[in-house]
Amino acid sequence: MKLYQALRHVDKFRTVFDFGGREVAHWFPGHMAKGLKQMRANLKSVDCIIEIHDARISFLLYHDTLSAKPHLLILNKMDLADLSNKQRILKKLEKEGMTHVLFTDCLKQRDDNIKKLVPMVMDIIASKPRFNREENTNYCLMVIGVPNVGKSSLINSLRRTNLKKGRASRVGGEPGITKAVLTKIQVCERPIMYLLDTPGVLPPKIESVETGMKLALCGTILDHLVGEDIIADYLLYSLNRLGKFSYVEKYDLQEPSDDIQHVLKRIAVKLGKTQRVKAITGVGNVTITIPNYTAAAYDFIRAFRKGELGQVIDNKLFNYYVHPCSI
Repeated sequence: MKLYQALRHVDKFRTVFDFGGREVAHWFPGHMAKGLKQMRANLKSVDCIIEIHDARISFLLYHDTLSAKPHLLILNKMDLADLSNKQRILKKLEKEGMTHVLFTDCLKQRDDNIKKLVPMVMDIIASKPRFNREENTNYCLMVIGVPNVGKSSLINSLRRTNLKKGRASRVGGEPGITKAVLTKIQVCERPIMYLLDTPGVLPPKIESVETGMKLALCGTILDHLVGEDIIADYLLYSLNRLGKFSYVEKYDLQEPSDDIQHVLKRIAVKLGKTQRVKAITGVGNVTITIPNYTAAAYDFIRAFRKGELGQVIDNKLFNYYVHPCSI
């Protein structure tokens, strides 16, 4: 089927997502509150803040109370982001006061951008007084960010690059792996540099449902707190709005669709994801096989998070701000 034929109904797709009065569940368990307290307590011993984000979504944790400390913004998972407008992104960030920005892919065995981090940090630190740390010959950095953006992966990547050593922090595919501020982890020998890993922190109240949905889509909030079905529907809506139709070929659809039930049914059929349920009929209870929509939704979301549905970036470039804490 020719592309123009396959896209004949796209102009009728949703232009606004209906959240149906839903509210995104707040994810602020006890370990987050404990982590915030420890982060504040350790701030005096820190030379530079490393703020890390998922490059696909436009959320900044930067807070006025951090302005006294030198600051580096890391946009991680760059392999999953559409960086065709990279210069536009950097100019937008510069207007917002973020002049030190580095794109990374911390899961890559050899990320050349990681090699730039220590020299960048040294230049940033040198630009401001160290105050009570002026006499110290070693340096201490604190890495902050929302859950599941790659903070621990960054530490491990720095150790692998600068120390030729392996993993020092646990890495997981869901939010909440790091529960509390850890002891200092060495990430460089010359100069001697340590990094404090911190738990991912979300605000006690997410500002809007759409903000929360974007965070959930990138794995920052546990899926079951939002619902795999609503996340999958928002993903379909977002891909269609961005003109990203690779899901059609991946799941053997005839054409792009704006109907999540239709898409999930096709995914379930293609992947053989079914479930047997009992149905009450006029002749008694019978067992029937139906598509497993939850399993299909999970596969759809996972494919997006792994980059199998194409590279994307939030089309509202850096218009949203999340303030999870006042460190």
